[in-house]
Amino acid sequence: MKKLLTILISFCLVFGMVGTAYAEPAEEDGNSLKKDVVILFTSDVHCGVDQNFSYPGLFEAKKSLEDEGNYVVLVDNGDSIQGEPIGSMTKGEANIELMNTVGYDIATPGNHEFDYGMDQFLSLTKKAKFPYISCNFNKEGTPVFDPYIIKEFDGVKVAFVGITTPKTITSSTPKYFQDENGKFIYDFCQDKTGEKMYNAVQSAVDAARDEGAEYVIAMAHLGNEDSCKPWTYADVVSNTTGINAVLDGHSHDCDQVIMQNKDGEDVPRSACGTKLESVGYCRLGTDGTLTTGLYTYNNEIPASKMFNLDNKVSKQIAKISARLEKSLSEVVAKTSVDLTINDPEAVDNEGHPIRIVRRAETNLADLCADAYRDQMETDVAFINGGNVRVSIPAGDITRGDIMKVHPFSNLMTVVEVTGQQLLDALEWGCHATPSEFGGFLQVSGLTYEIHTYIDSNCVEDENGMFEKVDGEYRVKNVMVDGKPLDLEKKYTVASNSYILTENGDGFTMFSEGDILQDSVKLDNQILIDYITGTLGGVVGEEYSDPYGDGRIIAVEEKDENSKAAAEEKKK
Repeated sequence: MKKLLTILISFCLVFGMVGTAYAEPAEEDGNSLKKDVVILFTSDVHCGVDQNFSYPGLFEAKKSLEDEGNYVVLVDNGDSIQGEPIGSMTKGEANIELMNTVGYDIATPGNHEFDYGMDQFLSLTKKAKFPYISCNFNKEGTPVFDPYIIKEFDGVKVAFVGITTPKTITSSTPKYFQDENGKFIYDFCQDKTGEKMYNAVQSAVDAARDEGAEYVIAMAHLGNEDSCKPWTYADVVSNTTGINAVLDGHSHDCDQVIMQNKDGEDVPRSACGTKLESVGYCRLGTDGTLTTGLYTYNNEIPASKMFNLDNKVSKQIAKISARLEKSLSEVVAKTSVDLTINDPEAVDNEGHPIRIVRRAETNLADLCADAYRDQMETDVAFINGGNVRVSIPAGDITRGDIMKVHPFSNLMTVVEVTGQQLLDALEWGCHATPSEFGGFLQVSGLTYEIHTYIDSNCVEDENGMFEKVDGEYRVKNVMVDGKPLDLEKKYTVASNSYILTENGDGFTMFSEGDILQDSVKLDNQILIDYITGTLGGVVGEEYSDPYGDGRIIAVEEKDENSKAAAEEKKK
């Protein structure tokens, strides 16, 4: 059989030596590399084990590179075990089993590794046949994992430093990082300046160098999103020295960037997207050069099916899928319209749909929010955009489709809060708009405007959570059931416990509310019950507009004659 990597490149891979950078050649001291070291990396797989490149394809590519005479190290940069039913229905165990079979050598935890709870994640790390590393994940001041690991090839030491985004404290479930009294006992070095994390990274790099590492590779889950500042990959690189390359994840991009570190030296940053659309590489050459880039899969048919791959990984996936398929394939409803999380028209430079559910209204988000309000019988309902994960095309809706929309299996909760707390929640939800934010609030039972020409005046605490609004609100003209929001009035609110009682995405303003129902029903079951019950089993024309029905309006320029402007003049 021909080597699979050659076949993949010939038929469906764009082999890009993008973001190329060079390290100084190793000194001729008898320890120089005799073979290239190829570091393959994945990020944000989100349970897409048989999508795009696929785990079976990754397994064959790794083997092919080894057969060609390279040293190969396979690493993952986080968010691997959550995002599809295979993860949520097994609480990540099936994913760890598959990663063991594929042959991963090292992993860094991303924010979604914690979505099944701290105890479950730590249990999974013991089942993994590879170590997790992170230099900035601590419990009561002590690192939970080793900050770095060193591998040696022909006497050349290569260090891998793990970095986990401090946004984890809010983008997973904050309760998981607290003790029984609500005190945070875990942290990710999330101070407001970024200095605490920069120091943690620098300390790990320096320690690895002191142990003789000739190369230091950062395995990062940081990303490039504005809401992640001051902890983006660019922030880390520009405030540290000694890192040769950053292999990054979190923001699902495929950017290949070269930027300068604190000493003005070039550092390549490579990211490989999500769900195995690409597999990244970092090649350490025998001549001392360092090259980064991507193997990018460009076909709708996954590589495992395109090439009819039959290996131990594909066999294992087949066994797991068979166990889950009966339940997932059950048709529970129908939709006569496409339900989306993406812009129905716009695409990015690579032709991919542009996700808008984390910064604008969509019809699928409206449906989910309506389900919350209808089933819990409340005045209003919220759902964070990060909890509406995939689109549903017109046709049959299976249980698996619903679980992909709500893969976290969050529990429904009802609280009673003031209009001021509602306003603060809306303000925090859009503080990053027009950039994406997983806590962007999709709504039912109310409408509101976001005046994006006003800079956000939200103040965050030391953990990146909402503290207060210090200045003018961007959110205006909030209407509840057609009436202006009363800041003193009490309203009942339905949402998931992640938002209402666990401070997820930094929503602290609900902590003072009265809990009326606490963690009573799974969100995916709520959605099934709403469609099959209230809607009679069919999602129809009331949800036909992909941009929703006008509950959230973005106002990009100030109108001196508007109602909002008139109200401001009265103050």
